[in-house]
Amino acid sequence: MTVPSDLPDPTLAPARPLRKRLALLGLAATVMGMGVFSYAASAEGEKEATETEAGIPVTDKLVIAKCGTCHTQDAKGNLSRISWNRTTPEGWAQVIHRMVKLNGLSITADEAKKVVRSLSASHGLAPEETRNIMYIPEHRAVEETNIPNETVRAACASCHAFAQPLSWRKSANEWKLLQDFHIALYSQAEVQYRRPVDENGIAHFGDTKLPVPGVIALDYIRKVAPLHSPEWAAWQARSRPAALAGKWLVSASLPGKGAYVGTLTVTAKDEDFTQTVTLHSLKDGSTITRSGTGIVYGGYSWRGHSKGTGDAAAPDGVGNEARETLWFAPDQKSAVGRWFWGAYQEFGFDVKLTRASSEPTIAAVSPYAIKAGTNGATLRILGDRLPVGPALSAIALGKGVSVKKVVSSTADELVLSVDVASDAAVGAHDVAVGGAVLEASLPIYKHVDYLKVTPETALARLGGSEKHPKGYQQFEAIGYDKGADGKAGTADDVAVGPIDVTWTMGEFPSVYYDDDTKFVGKLSPTALFTPNMDGPNPERKWNRNNYGEVWVVATAKADKDAQGKPLTAKGFLVITVPAYKRWDQPEVSQ
Repeated sequence: MTVPSDLPDPTLAPARPLRKRLALLGLAATVMGMGVFSYAASAEGEKEATETEAGIPVTDKLVIAKCGTCHTQDAKGNLSRISWNRTTPEGWAQVIHRMVKLNGLSITADEAKKVVRSLSASHGLAPEETRNIMYIPEHRAVEETNIPNETVRAACASCHAFAQPLSWRKSANEWKLLQDFHIALYSQAEVQYRRPVDENGIAHFGDTKLPVPGVIALDYIRKVAPLHSPEWAAWQARSRPAALAGKWLVSASLPGKGAYVGTLTVTAKDEDFTQTVTLHSLKDGSTITRSGTGIVYGGYSWRGHSKGTGDAAAPDGVGNEARETLWFAPDQKSAVGRWFWGAYQEFGFDVKLTRASSEPTIAAVSPYAIKAGTNGATLRILGDRLPVGPALSAIALGKGVSVKKVVSSTADELVLSVDVASDAAVGAHDVAVGGAVLEASLPIYKHVDYLKVTPETALARLGGSEKHPKGYQQFEAIGYDKGADGKAGTADDVAVGPIDVTWTMGEFPSVYYDDDTKFVGKLSPTALFTPNMDGPNPERKWNRNNYGEVWVVATAKADKDAQGKPLTAKGFLVITVPAYKRWDQPEVSQ
């Protein structure tokens, strides 16, 4: 049995958390699904409870046929356990995997696809509930800032991303059973849940007056992720089939390669969709095309595959086959998401879609930002049904930015000559042409005050064979204006976009005889890190493997600080061994 091909492959295990900055995107993720076992013992010392909350009935005949042999149906149409859970398409696919491997469920791939589709609609999440945890299905490594305290972090985010439990909605009893399930399957869970902790999350074994993490975490998750929510109730009234056929405008960016703009045509095919995409690089003018298929779950969750023309041999080549995850807005007029590929999903386009209509639409603006005091700057406005030969008065670019001339105009692109006053308002300006507006799309800045290397903390993996492929890492150097308050790292800072820099690697001294920069891999002039072969390496002291820790350093070629020195920034990179084991869920892996 296989999972639906449109869903992320649960056998691929992304990187472990790195110094609390990298979210674990999928490791042990499926343990956050419905528990298979229930145990009376718990962190609270409670007895197993019966459901007191209203369940969500299951009406689909196939779901009842496949799940009803074990999950009993009551007079209201509720299936035990299932009717008191809601989750994402990935969550339901994980549950099916577990039922097959642990409980002997017999189901075909086509049937599994239909069950996932049905449950994602009837027992899924509302768009508003999904939006903030999309980095899980998008396979992004992010710093999770939504964890309320260290106690909850230790209980719920030590082994996987905090977004994993937040991708579920359960009754109070189901959350309790899930905690029991962890204790039953994972020996460390009992210690994590039952050790007394103070207000700083520090353990004090033997102090029975202090609360235990299991109780604190359970109280928290029951409040923030209940089975019934206003968002879900509203979505049940609003949800409708995905009517996505037609033309969409695409604005995309690929770290290391820049921004792209183009069009996507979606065609309905039975209950699924096919697509063709044409993208034009704003950096070098090259054109790529992609085509593929997609499925929409719950009326808004796109999961698809596509493959492009062009370079597919290079690991970061734009022609590589990609998986697609998109979140469509409830009005079905826009979408955001990621098209990603790589052995560890490390490469990917960040994508925004806007539905084309009979009205003018702006998809993107180039260049990314313009410096205050610049005269005669060339500004490109790209979109659909733009006015040809517009009056200057029909174009608005915000305070201090004036259009001096329309250089050329077509329905797809306006090329303007603009002046930016030295006292122009610093910040992201709206771009408006007639009735079309692209909000906060044109940053205006005065100085590049500092740089940031992104990602600031990163992970790469050694490799060299089909069995253990390499895990690459792409870096960028983003410039920032400190904004009106003159302080770096505050809300009014203005991102200027990628800066032209020179890239180098520096030692991160963590052990004696540190020589990591010689052995871990190479950093290209465009900041693509290619790891070395896995070891052991006889040329290295003590025959060590090629793992290590380094700084990735960006030095600006033109931008300088107040002392006249080139701006610099650095990111931290860990190069570790391959992920030797890949799993759907570790307790049932083959």
